[in-house]
Amino acid sequence: MAAKIVGGYATSHVPAIGVAMDTGKTEEDYWKPVFKGYEFSRKWIEDLKPDVAIVVYNDHATAFSLEIIPTFALGCAAQYIPADEGWGARPVPVVEGHPDLAWHMAQSIILDEFDLTIVNEMEVDHGLTVPLSLAFGQPEAWPCPVIPLAVNVVQYPPPTGNRCLNLGKAIRKAVESFDEDLRVVIFGTGGMSHQLQAERAGLINADFDNAFLDKLITDPKAAAAIPHVDYLREAGSEGIELVMWLVMRGALGDDVTLRHRHYHVPASNTAVGHLVLEPVE
Repeated sequence: MAAKIVGGYATSHVPAIGVAMDTGKTEEDYWKPVFKGYEFSRKWIEDLKPDVAIVVYNDHATAFSLEIIPTFALGCAAQYIPADEGWGARPVPVVEGHPDLAWHMAQSIILDEFDLTIVNEMEVDHGLTVPLSLAFGQPEAWPCPVIPLAVNVVQYPPPTGNRCLNLGKAIRKAVESFDEDLRVVIFGTGGMSHQLQAERAGLINADFDNAFLDKLITDPKAAAAIPHVDYLREAGSEGIELVMWLVMRGALGDDVTLRHRHYHVPASNTAVGHLVLEPVE
């Protein structure tokens, strides 16, 4: 008996998506095409009934500031409160953790020579709560415990794509060595191409985004080899968030089955991408 990763869920975590859900705008003409692309995955994850979700995301200066910048921070707490990001906390449930699996992951991954920061108290922002809302809707309580894994993609230098892919492999090893029958879904969040400032504010590169999706599905090593400067040049200053999708992909093993793919421009000032992948047994 052991835990097993049964699915991968990749999605953009645009804060305006959360606002649209919270204010009942999902059926408006502007937003309807965005949310239509998540109908399949909402049913998929409902049928899958995961026992735990590992959510790879980036903090947006909520839990961490420039005073402390962990490259990889693993939440091992029992609970995480939704953060007030300047306009009040989102009206979403408190995020319940899974300390037993999280501490097991910390031990396994650190002894696998990844230097994780262990976090026992942390508020979570839209980077984590928007993907949960897209996957699970707006329930009274999230249907499964969540283990947050925050990745620094805000302050240079962020981790390489290759490091993120290998971290995903270490996560898979850690989960599969946990002696409890758990079905685990791993989320990779952030991106796709976007830039929030300066002359290229509003940049969206659909060609780069879709080429990245192609590589992520069939050739993750090629996706992992993309250098930081290419993300910056081709996908904007915030496009580097896509390295977090590589953590998810590494955790699924070499071969995957594509269950769903969605891409839409724009949502707010961002390209929205979404994948549902299952590991090939």
